[in-house]
Amino acid sequence: MAGETTITIVGNLVDDPELRFTPAGAAVAKFRVASTPRTFDRQTNEWKDGEGLFLTCSVWRQQAENAAATLARGMRVIVQGRLKQRSYEDREQVKRTVYEIDVEEVGPSLLRASAAVTKNPAGGGGQAQGGDARAAAAPTGQQHSEHGGGGWATRSPAAAAAAPGYSDEPPF
Repeated sequence: MAGETTITIVGNLVDDPELRFTPAGAAVAKFRVASTPRTFDRQTNEWKDGEGLFLTCSVWRQQAENAAATLARGMRVIVQGRLKQRSYEDREQVKRTVYEIDVEEVGPSLLRASAAVTKNPAGGGGQAQGGDARAAAAPTGQQHSEHGGGGWATRSPAAAAAAPGYSDEPPF
């Protein structure tokens, strides 16, 4: 839509994505991202953390299922979407305003991690934007990992290369 505010935020997940389904069966995952600016103080010769920004993010359909299967608390992520403002009254009738992101794209940051990507099968149900993929991140120097419901299942780089749809060839 014209006039919408798009935003890209890089930060850490505060908690695991929470996957739910609407009565119509559409998947939606919610998670919070914390982004804290850091500046270097030359006088004290140390880094100082600024005021943290916490944003609630909502992602829908197949991408919601991918996010819930892939992302976990503490992971550094990149989120791009539409910034929304919502006002409400709390239990004490105090007016509150919150800012949220309707997610268009989300994935792990590769600054200090690596990721193995597994494409969803064709016709994977409700793909509003083609090419959704599952990715999992692990700290640099560790093997590629996939996040399952109960914990981390380690997958070697050789196993990642043998995954269906994987190719060493450049895409051009």
